[in-house]
Amino acid sequence: MSTSFLLLLIVLIGFISYFAGRARSFAQAGGKLSNLHSLPGYHGSYVAIWAILPAALVLGAWLVAAPVYIDSSTRAVLPETVQAQGGATVELALGQVKSVAGGLKRLTAEEVSALESGSANLRSTLAAKGVALAGEGEPYMITAAQHFNAMTVTNRWLMSAAVLLIAIAGGVYAIRNIATRFRARNQVERVMLGALVVASSIAILTTVGIIASMLSEAGRFFTMVSPFEFFFGTVWDPRFAAAGSGGASGQFGLIPLLAGTLYIAFVAMLFAVPIGLFAAIYMAEYASPRLRSTAKPLLEVLAGIPTIVYGFFALVTVGPFLRDISAQLNGLVTGNYQNFIQAQSVLTAGIVMGIMLIPFVSSLSDDIITQVPRALRDGSLGLGATRSETVKKVILPAALPGIVGALLLTASRAVGETMIVVLAAGVAARMQINPFEPMTTVTVKIVNQLTGDLEFTSPQTLVAFALGITLFVITLGLNIYALYIVRKYREQYE
Repeated sequence: MSTSFLLLLIVLIGFISYFAGRARSFAQAGGKLSNLHSLPGYHGSYVAIWAILPAALVLGAWLVAAPVYIDSSTRAVLPETVQAQGGATVELALGQVKSVAGGLKRLTAEEVSALESGSANLRSTLAAKGVALAGEGEPYMITAAQHFNAMTVTNRWLMSAAVLLIAIAGGVYAIRNIATRFRARNQVERVMLGALVVASSIAILTTVGIIASMLSEAGRFFTMVSPFEFFFGTVWDPRFAAAGSGGASGQFGLIPLLAGTLYIAFVAMLFAVPIGLFAAIYMAEYASPRLRSTAKPLLEVLAGIPTIVYGFFALVTVGPFLRDISAQLNGLVTGNYQNFIQAQSVLTAGIVMGIMLIPFVSSLSDDIITQVPRALRDGSLGLGATRSETVKKVILPAALPGIVGALLLTASRAVGETMIVVLAAGVAARMQINPFEPMTTVTVKIVNQLTGDLEFTSPQTLVAFALGITLFVITLGLNIYALYIVRKYREQYE
């Protein structure tokens, strides 16, 4: 029985148990719901939880433990000559045994008999069925594979029987507990609270795990390269070498990458903030409900476009357009039709990234503006102010903390962008202030350092984790400050 089908049966048992528990509570109430401590729905949920949760936990534990036991049992049937060669050889043999086990399921009884008698070649027979072996195969692998398949089948039947019995037993146990004064609601809410705690713990532990892994690898990097050289260096030259060659020390200055990151994000925000903010003001204060219901979803469609598409747009449209228009302008002024804006430049990446950020700025700002109390608008208009004066002198000052928080959240999104920068600004790590020249960002170099056949023991690859933890600290700081401002706004106007 497959795991998915078994899960479906568990859910079906839980569904039946819910209605059985609900019916039981009605019967216990004698037609008067006031006799019950909890509503019938809580009784049904209580029974369903007992039918599903223990069985699901056993199933999860079984799926984790069973493969380990089966692998251990299969290793035990390998010949002593193989086991004496060490762990690496045993694991290699076990992998081949599993491949053979999968191939045996595709063979007929006659073909299996031919393999057992030695009259057929194991590798060629399995290759004809679409199963590739790394070697020629040994006779012991057939016996070990048959043992593996037998253990797997037995495990499946035992797991299915145990899980289904636990589901049924849990439902029966819960039904027997139902009584008029039984506190089913308390039990159900306790389980839901536990589920919420587990979900929150998973989110927190995932974040902690990411930070811990990045810190550990970054720590290894800083044992090879001085932190002072990394954080204050002005040259980025990692000097890649082939895997196993030892590499070269290189120069790992963060400043050019950090400057490119902040410069491109600044240009993007310079382009996105006015357009997005003005669009938000128009939709919140001037647009009719019909126009707003049409224009806002169309504007937010931009947020759903993949960033690689924006990168293509920059590469084939925006970059060449800026290059050609700069050549024309230069020719009209000086007579020399040499372009002064590169196709890949800070300006190209900033404009395209700004287009991508417009829906973020617009949507977040629109939500903040619409949350300003209506009494402020009415009071300003009632005192004789025009609509534009109300927007400038009442609504925007009231919404300013929330808008600033929204802009900081948008800035953190810009700092973490990769694909647009790769295609629109290039990969050159340079320190310059000319927006018409290419630069690159931290995220682009993280991708570069982790691309290719490289060892994770050299500073050339470990530097990616140092870059990652630096970018994490920057975006985390922006998010924390934005949340602080948003909370301050809510305390003031709610």
